[in-house]
Order: sequence, then C-alpha cells, then structure tokens
Amino acid sequence: MSTDNTTSQELFSHLFEACNILRGPINQDEYKSYVTPILFFKRLSDVYDEETQKALEESDGDEEYASFPENHSFVIPDGCHWNDVREVSENVGTAIVNAMYGIERANPDRLSGVFSSFDDATWTDKTKLSDERLKDLVEHMSKIRVGNNDYAADVMGDAYEFLIKKFADLSKKNAGEFYRISQT
Repeated sequence: MSTDNTTSQELFSHLFEACNILRGPINQDEYKSYVTPILFFKRLSDVYDEETQKALEESDGDEEYASFPENHSFVIPDGCHWNDVREVSENVGTAIVNAMYGIERANPDRLSGVFSSFDDATWTDKTKLSDERLKDLVEHMSKIRVGNNDYAADVMGDAYEFLIKKFADLSKKNAGEFYRISQT
C-alpha cells in the first residue's frame, strides 16, 4: 500500500476550502452537515475504486470479476458512485442525496445512519445551494483522493477529529474569524 504522503494539514486545508465554497448561503455552524458527509461519500467511492483496481489486477482485467460484491467492503449501487454525481449538471443536490442514501440503503449492516444522521443539510434547496455551487464543491473534492491507499490510516481519523473540533470551535466564531483561521 503506497501513500501520496499527504499530511493531515494538507487534508485539513483542502476540507476548509470546501467550507469556503459553502460560505455565504450556508451558516458556519452548518458546514459540518455538508463537509462531513461529502467527505464520507468521496471516501467510500475512492475505496470502492481501489478495491475494483485490485480485483482487476488479480483477474487480468476481468471486469465482471471486479464487480463481484465479494471484492468490495460495501456495495455502491448503479448511479450512486462519486463519478455519477460528477456527471450531473442539473439538480446536483438531488443527485448527491440520492447517491448517499442509495449507498446507505444498499449497506444496512455497515453504513446505516452514516448519511441520514446529517438530515439537517439542505442539499436540494436551490435557494441555499445552487447547482453551480454544488458542482464547485464536488469538483473541489474531486481534486483529492481519500481512499485507503492515499493516506496513512491515522490521517483520515485525525481529519475527522480535527473537523469535529474545528466545527465546534467555529460555532463560537464569526464568519470573518473563520475565514482568517482557514487561510493559515
């Protein structure tokens, strides 16, 4: 397993840029309801892709073999992969919600409640989040890979802990202070 030597700080910075994309229509105390599930969604897709690549290598490129559930830690139903959402240009929020809930429903034993615990996110409210802003967020998150091979195991754990702490801290700060902190 190789890593891209991405540090916790590099990942944190990338995630705070995601917050900057949301800044304006989304209150800072709501960032966690968007950034955390979008990170989980991206991670699940990246891990699935890694497992697919491994199965392809083991089978000399047999795509049918690579798609067998036995080769994956969880199921990503048709239309619910990160790349499926990247292809959507209209009703992006609906595509994100459908993909996340589709993954959750397809994996009740492993992922129950992972996305539905963020019910306060209003992905489909276009008065809050336009398709363009959501596309910007998806494309921003597409610039990094967050699979098992991309980071040491503790980096993702550190990222989750850091986000939880920062989001708690941010709820006590004003937007100007958040912007200044995220730039450091």
